[in-house]
Amino acid sequence: MRLLALDVGDVRIGVAVCDSLEIAAFPVGVVKRVGSLKRDIAAVGALATEQEAEGIVVGLPLSLDGGVGPQAEKTQGFAKALAKLVPIPIVLWDESLSSVEAEEILIAQGVSRAKRRLRIDQTAAALILESYLAHRRLTKAPRETITT
Repeated sequence: MRLLALDVGDVRIGVAVCDSLEIAAFPVGVVKRVGSLKRDIAAVGALATEQEAEGIVVGLPLSLDGGVGPQAEKTQGFAKALAKLVPIPIVLWDESLSSVEAEEILIAQGVSRAKRRLRIDQTAAALILESYLAHRRLTKAPRETITT
C-alpha cells in the first residue's frame, strides 16, 4: 500500500511517501500553508492523488507525557477536515521529537542551516512514516488496517 505521511506545522506541511511494498519512506516536499485550511487540504489532496496514495499518516505531536496539547489539537482538527475532503483512510501517528531527530540527521549529513530549514519538515514526515511502517512490520498488522 502506498502511503503519504504529513508533518503538519503552522507554516509548512512536510510530505513523504513510501513505496507500494512499504519498505522505505522518502521525503517528497512541503506544502506551504497559505492561511486557508481549505486550500491547504486541497494541496495535500492533490499530492495524495499525484503520489497515488492509498492512505495518509498524519504525525500527531503529543507532549512528552503522551498528552494532547494545543499543537496536537490543531493537527487533529486538520486531520478531521482532511478526512472530509480526501476519500482515503487517514491515521494519526505519534510524531514526538520527529523534527528534532530530522534536524540531527540533516546536521550529521552536513546540510547547511539554510537548507536544513527547507528540508526539515519533509525529513520529519519521512521519519514519521518510517516509524509507522516499522510498527506495522513488528506487529504484523495487515496492510489494510489503516483507519481514520
